[in-house]
Amino acid sequence: MTRFIIAAVTAAAFGLVSVPCVANDQAGKAAPDWPGAHVEVYKRVGDVALNMYIVGPQDRGRNEEAVPAVVFFFGGGWNSGTPRQFQEHCRYFAARGMVAMAADYRVASRHGVKAVDCVSDARSAVRWIRRNAKRLGVDPDRIVASGGSAGGHLAASTGVIASPDQPTEEIAISSIPNALALFNPVLATAPIDDKLPQTFIKEKYVRKRLGVAPKQLSPYHHVRAGAPPTIIFHGKADATVPYWTAQGFTERMQKAGNRCELVGYDDQGHGFFNSGRGGNLHYVNTVRAMDRFLGSLGYLNGEPTLGDQAEER
Repeated sequence: MTRFIIAAVTAAAFGLVSVPCVANDQAGKAAPDWPGAHVEVYKRVGDVALNMYIVGPQDRGRNEEAVPAVVFFFGGGWNSGTPRQFQEHCRYFAARGMVAMAADYRVASRHGVKAVDCVSDARSAVRWIRRNAKRLGVDPDRIVASGGSAGGHLAASTGVIASPDQPTEEIAISSIPNALALFNPVLATAPIDDKLPQTFIKEKYVRKRLGVAPKQLSPYHHVRAGAPPTIIFHGKADATVPYWTAQGFTERMQKAGNRCELVGYDDQGHGFFNSGRGGNLHYVNTVRAMDRFLGSLGYLNGEPTLGDQAEER
């Protein structure tokens, strides 16, 4: 394999500033394990407080024009994981002028929940951003949902699945993002043409793992016209979430008249895009491609600011 030298990303490239905040759950406080970010509670379920880690653009005044936002959902099979998976992504897109966020959500190992509850939290996160858009300096019509693996499933679900809302949710405020950027996402939790979509999906326990009938949480089976424009990054050698599921979802989106782009990477497995993996080659290239995609939507201006690597796929 051709070797590439990844340009170093200096701290200066990631100028950060906290976003203005108000009282109570929106009071905000510094995140001690995430320099440059502050944390707010976006949802409470019983005694569980779910945090949103927020990084704002540098040198931004309170009276400036509202900017796009992106929220990332971590992977971990709906069982584990941490918002810090997307720490560097947040730092980069904040440096590009967005309000970048990473949402915590309930998972099986810590909260004993099912995937359907994870989707509920993701919908709450998008709705929270839109409800607080003015305070956060966010344009409520330019909210991007993103994530990897199970987190990609959550982001995709907010875009295409009309799941029932919890009674406490403000349903007058939409929980549907305006764009999706998905990294090796789970896009099918039920068979496609009688073919099982994932190695971990087995009919005898999939319902137990998801908490509902498999098709109810399967983005592929809920594609509709008018879905948010989407870009998908997927390794062609992914043994956990097969590449063909992303191909099927993309084809279904396009047939419905939606914009959906699939960027495949040769010889790459699950999680290939993560910061710190493989010399950062694919972290850099996927971030640059996501930057260009958002630029095509009018969310970002200019060229990506990460190093100019050849994009190996």
